Order: sequence, then C-alpha cells, then structure tokens
Amino acid sequence: MAVINVFEQIGAVGRAVVSETREAGTARVLTISQRYEAEIHDVWDACTNAERLPRWFLPVSGDLELGGRYQLEGNAGGTVQRCDPPKSFRATWEYGGETSWIELRLSTEPGGGTLFELEHSSYEDDERWSEYGPGAGGVGWDLGLLGLALHLGTTTGLDPEAVMEWVASADGKEFMTRSSESWYEANLASGADTEAARAAADRTTAAYTAEG
Repeated sequence: MAVINVFEQIGAVGRAVVSETREAGTARVLTISQRYEAEIHDVWDACTNAERLPRWFLPVSGDLELGGRYQLEGNAGGTVQRCDPPKSFRATWEYGGETSWIELRLSTEPGGGTLFELEHSSYEDDERWSEYGPGAGGVGWDLGLLGLALHLGTTTGLDPEAVMEWVASADGKEFMTRSSESWYEANLASGADTEAARAAADRTTAAYTAEG
C-alpha cells in the first residue's frame, strides 16, 4: 500500500454539516469533497464501474443503472434514483434498518482536475447520530475518499489485507482520529452544542480506533 501522508489527505478534504428544510421535512446533511487530478470521466467510471469499485471502496453487486438496486458487500444497499453521467447520481442508502440518501456530484475544475462532492442526507433523528454525531458516517467517507485518491493516483487496486493492516496501524488510527476531529469541527460550525458534539466525537474516535 502506498505511503499515506495523513496530514495532507485530511487537509485536502472539505467537510460540512447542515440542516436543510426540504419537501420531505428537515434533513441533516453531510457533505464531503475533494479535488482529484483525474479527468471527470475517469472519476465517474471509478465511482460507477462495478469492476473498479472494489479496487478502492467495496465489492458491489446488482444493477448500477437508473432504477436498479445495488448491494455493497457487508455494508449498505439501495436503489439508484437519478443518474446523469458523468455529473451526478442519487441513490438510497439502506443500512441497519434505516434509509438515508447519497448524492454524488462531479464537476471539472477551472484549472483542471475534478471536484468530487458527496452529500449524505437523512430525515431521521436516529440514536446513532445522538451518540456519535456526523463522524459516525463521516470517518467512513473519509476512508473512502482516501481509497479513491490512492486508486486514481496509481490506477491499481488496493490490497485488502494491506488496507486492514494500515487501518490497525498507528498511522491508520491517527488518520481516523484526525478525521473524527475534523467532523467535530464541522459539527460545531453547524451550530451544534459544544458539550454534546465533543462527547459524540470522543465516542466516534474510540469506536474507530479501538483494539480488536
């Protein structure tokens, strides 16, 4: 696995937490973004091609097309609700008995490269959020964007065993700790209660960096 500069990767990612009034109600929205040097069609293919997704994210089965259902191995599944190649798609994110929504948006940067923006929204005031805050899902998305950065930078797949070894290493735990702290800061910026946000971030960090 390539050498990872934890500070560089954490700093390259934008994170935001907001509440929005929508037709279906008040949505809690996480947005994570990063600029990649690759051109937009390559990033789109990496995010929607069932042969490439396991190289940096997770194995996927099902139909990756409008109206199709997908299932990520050991994780969420859902239905593709909108698709506008190579700019965006929207899908349900069904996991643990709860349904939320993801929307991927890609755009070509003026100076070259591609801006990747992923929005994850939920209308449920679930217990997971109360306990862990935005970091519960945010740290996982940070790991995903790291995987995509490595994949686009090398055009090769990630070795699952090497990934697991890195996650359990001091560098991996440092990455997840800094990711959790970054989501804590985004939560504060959204107007969250400082004490509750701090406690949630501490629980998130502990959950991701626990031994065993």
